[in-house]
Amino acid sequence: MKKAEALRDEILELVRRYGRETVKELPEGKVPVSGKVYGEDELANLVDASLKGWWTDGEYVEKFEEQLAEYIGTKYAVACNSGSSASLLAFAALTSHLIEKEKRIVPGDEVLTVSAGFPTTVNPIILYGCVPVFVEVEMGTYDVDVSELSKAVTNKTKAIFLAHTLGNPFDVDAVTGLAEEHGLWLIEDNCDALGSTYKGRMTGTFGHLATHSFYPAHHITTAEGGAVVTSDPLLDKIVRSIRDWGRDCWCKTGRDNRCGKRFTGRFGKLPIGYDHKYVYSHMGYNLKMTDLQAAIGVAQMVKLHSFTLKRKENFEYLKNGLDKYGDKLLLPEAMKESDPSWFGFPLSAVPGKVNRSDLTSFLEENGVATRPLFAGNMIKQPYYTENNIKYRVSGSLENTDYIMENTFWIGVYPGLGKKQLDHALNVFQKYFAGKKG
Repeated sequence: MKKAEALRDEILELVRRYGRETVKELPEGKVPVSGKVYGEDELANLVDASLKGWWTDGEYVEKFEEQLAEYIGTKYAVACNSGSSASLLAFAALTSHLIEKEKRIVPGDEVLTVSAGFPTTVNPIILYGCVPVFVEVEMGTYDVDVSELSKAVTNKTKAIFLAHTLGNPFDVDAVTGLAEEHGLWLIEDNCDALGSTYKGRMTGTFGHLATHSFYPAHHITTAEGGAVVTSDPLLDKIVRSIRDWGRDCWCKTGRDNRCGKRFTGRFGKLPIGYDHKYVYSHMGYNLKMTDLQAAIGVAQMVKLHSFTLKRKENFEYLKNGLDKYGDKLLLPEAMKESDPSWFGFPLSAVPGKVNRSDLTSFLEENGVATRPLFAGNMIKQPYYTENNIKYRVSGSLENTDYIMENTFWIGVYPGLGKKQLDHALNVFQKYFAGKKG
């Protein structure tokens, strides 16, 4: 055993040396929109988890969940295999038979959201037979227009499911106030906003549930991965059940019969004493995070604060540099009383002065990567137009269509330094000076 431990220590030291030797700078003239930032700690943790041979969810997942909940300020965090799965789990939890009947979400209920977002925020609503209600967004913040949100409430409304767009918190006071007034569930899609605050409090703590993504583009990464956070013990229990095949047993993987009643219970119409590990109380899935993924996340959590500061710094640097083009480009605005950990730097071309496609093509040709604001107007995507998806639009989506036509974003992630940001600003300068040749 001592020989094996010595070999493990030697392997991990070699891995750390490898990590130090292979740190690469971005190629000259390249400014990606996003990317993972990692080093020897992530590699060492990943190899350590692989050498232990457990691989499915285990000690690293437990540690990662504890770190994440503590950082955000919730009682519980449930790690899963992607941010999209996190959205599925969060919404599915509100359909559980364990929820009071009058509060439980059922087919036909309406859920308020926005069309200028990401499809997997909305897809669980459709999957569970509910109706997404698309509400307008504000220009500049790109978050929901709360005056329109209140108009969208009907006697069929059961929940609000909203993202903090590109890390910019929505008007939390208005949204939570509306939810409380009408007794609605609130799910925060916090996938792009880990580290953002509203009135000094972390986003992800205001809703009944909140979702996170750890895809390489996000604030931290576990390669693929996500999480649901909550401070409600019942919702935590339901989310874990649905994540773990829908089973009724709450024992962690590899830890059997913690309740001491594994073979004595009565469940449904099963025979008395049916093995509790094989009792299923929810329609579930296997959406667990592996220990290999969580091992990376544990190392990333240590760096999250510095990553957040760097995102904010990069955002301010770009905003100061692009301010001179304020008559041609609509620059982003942080929501009042918020401090965003920006996922990206959104810009909207002013029609008649700038053509978005022309500008983004020029940026891309000169090494500055761009992305549209996700789906643009989601209901104009082929998935909606060709599949007869049932939805409702409340009011006008004029701003949403404007975003679809004119909005894009560039990177602020921690892997970008002044050299990359200056290159991006120089490319904008060349474009607006008319030097496109």
